Order: sequence, then structure tokens, then C-alpha cells
Amino acid sequence: MSTYVITIPGTFLHGLDDDRRDDLARRLRPADPHHTSLGREEDLDLLTVNDDKTFSIRLEVTAGDRRTAEREAKRTAASALREAGFGEGDAPLGPTSVTGIDNAS
Repeated sequence: MSTYVITIPGTFLHGLDDDRRDDLARRLRPADPHHTSLGREEDLDLLTVNDDKTFSIRLEVTAGDRRTAEREAKRTAASALREAGFGEGDAPLGPTSVTGIDNAS
């Protein structure tokens, strides 16, 4: 098993106020990449929102392989978005990418 840092891009198609952003970050917090050495060294933000309403979610996932890690990260992100009140049509997610692998976790 390895610990992966997975990045998932997306776009908020509707407004994002501070309360909803804080709620989403709170729901994602258990998978914060700062728990990995890469996340600490690179100071990776859990959630980055740009002025053009695009965003990136970076999550720590422990899995046996890259594909499983990416699938789990996307599931976690989609679930957190849904629980924070964003439907699939409100904040579609793009393709995942492996930002880093931490074998020493």
C-alpha cells in the first residue's frame, strides 16, 4: 500500500460563498494531503478556488495502486461536494492526476 496525493480539478458553475467553501473544506479535511511528507514539503492546499470559479481538490489516499487511489479520491471529492450542497451539475469534476506518492507513510 502507498499513500497517494491526488489532484482533482473542477468548476463551480454557480456561486460559492464563504460558508459553503468552509463546509466543503471541512468535509474534505480527513483526506488533507498535509498528512503526507509531500503535502507538508510542498504546502499543498486541500482546496484551491480560482477567480474564474475553477478549483482543485488535493486529497491523500492510501491504496494498493494508482487507479484505485484516483477512483477513491474522485469518490471522496464527489461525496464531499454533494454533502456540501453541490450537485453534479453545480460543480463537475475533471480527470484526476497523481500529484505525488509517499511510500514512507
